[in-house]
Amino acid sequence: MPPAILTINAGSSSVKFAVFALRGATDDPALVLRGGIEAIGVAPRFAAEDAKSAALPGLGTEAGIKTHDDAIAAILDWLEDRLAGREIGAAGHRVVHGGIKRVAPAPVDAALIEELAALSPLAPHHQPHNVAAIRAIAKRRPNLKQIACFDTAFHATQPAIARRYALPRELEEAGIRRYGFHGLSYEYLISAMPRVIGHLPERVIALHLGNGASMCAIRAGKSIATTMGFSTVEGLMMGTRAGSIDPGVLIYLMRERGMGHAELTDLVYNRSGLKGVSGISSDMRTLLASSDPRASEAVELYCYRIVREIGSLVAALHGVDALVFAGGVGERAVPVRARILAQLGWLGVVPDEAANAGGGPRLTAETSRVVAWIVPTNEELVIARYARSVLHSVEVWE
Repeated sequence: MPPAILTINAGSSSVKFAVFALRGATDDPALVLRGGIEAIGVAPRFAAEDAKSAALPGLGTEAGIKTHDDAIAAILDWLEDRLAGREIGAAGHRVVHGGIKRVAPAPVDAALIEELAALSPLAPHHQPHNVAAIRAIAKRRPNLKQIACFDTAFHATQPAIARRYALPRELEEAGIRRYGFHGLSYEYLISAMPRVIGHLPERVIALHLGNGASMCAIRAGKSIATTMGFSTVEGLMMGTRAGSIDPGVLIYLMRERGMGHAELTDLVYNRSGLKGVSGISSDMRTLLASSDPRASEAVELYCYRIVREIGSLVAALHGVDALVFAGGVGERAVPVRARILAQLGWLGVVPDEAANAGGGPRLTAETSRVVAWIVPTNEELVIARYARSVLHSVEVWE
């Protein structure tokens, strides 16, 4: 039986995982099962399902899962019982930040772990947890090959002008620049579009809309510009993140309200966005179901910010041929897609309301100059593909 690939996506209080079976050097790995542990250290919950979405047995107890290290240990033990003798040959990790140097996936060794840990100040809400998961597997399975796949790498193709801030040059040389994120999602979308729509349009604006949200201008399959920059808080309004905000607001809050970096971090990452504006929830489903006018206002602002940023990305691309919706909100929130598309008549977008209500994949009429689509994203598969290709290149499978 050929070995399997384990993919890991470690968040601030969760670890998501999936197992893929290898089917050859060129065929896509096949999903075997997926799952995750949420609310680590608070009220941990485990859930898993097979490739047909049928629920799988749980851990028995989650009570002892207080850290990411505990979560990884529980997942590895659970997998031993579920994989019926199939060996895990490699673990691929989503790593949010690769810094300036890492523009392609890389096999993990001790030096890379330290390099990635040193990047934690650039992504404090993500990087420490990504590194913790790598270290946890290295401790328990020291001979297991691990591969780091970087969310920033896809955006390395952006022109220098798109990566710069208007700050003193020495700050840019110190690493303060636009990096961009959600790159693994965008990579999947450009690989899937030919299958879904028949070809890859020359100029695409991809909308990754979830609890975290960004958009990317893509020309000939390469990133040209994106809404996230130095951090994962820039750009669009998100579930709990403010998105782009006048730096003067933060300076004002420091000066007039005495806020320190911890309070400001909590404000812009955890207490803003849909949650902050509505005062109700960060969950788009909850807001769309609510009759509270604050919920409606939050949704309206969310869509308004997206439409404005689309205008910016159209300018960067010098036009656009297709829009692609992905992510939890992008794929499932019919009213959000409808509101966004309705405001893009100036681009020549002609929405097809029935197609949108039916889940697409095409969302626009035949007369629409710019065609909009839904393409469900699959970051796990991108990681599995990279793990396979990196492992083949170092001749792990002999």
